[in-house]
Amino acid sequence: QVQLVESGGGLVQAGDSLRLSCAASGLTFGNWAMGWFRQVPGKEREFVAAISLTTSGTTYADSVKGRFTISRDNAKNTVYLQMNSLKPEDTAVYYCANGVLLATTPRPYTKWGQGTQVTVSS
Repeated sequence: QVQLVESGGGLVQAGDSLRLSCAASGLTFGNWAMGWFRQVPGKEREFVAAISLTTSGTTYADSVKGRFTISRDNAKNTVYLQMNSLKPEDTAVYYCANGVLLATTPRPYTKWGQGTQVTVSS
């Protein structure tokens, strides 16, 4: 059974940093691209960042480019999202997901975690 478990969210002030982690189990982690999305109540799930099977390919939403960094450790079955210079508009529930390709929309992703709340105060 595939499980993705996010952690690392919390309440921070604008300008602070957080690192989210997503631990995967029940799958051959290195065979999957991984993505991070976020969602606020009443809005659609929004793409944040994605990383290919190896670490050679990454893509970011324009809104986070230069501030967020996605990485993965295939030996630990974990994908990370380092978030720097956080802004109040980054407040959302952050989800990780596995997919067969480097995609910026939710549909190609197969399994989703339960999410972790990130709240950035001004």
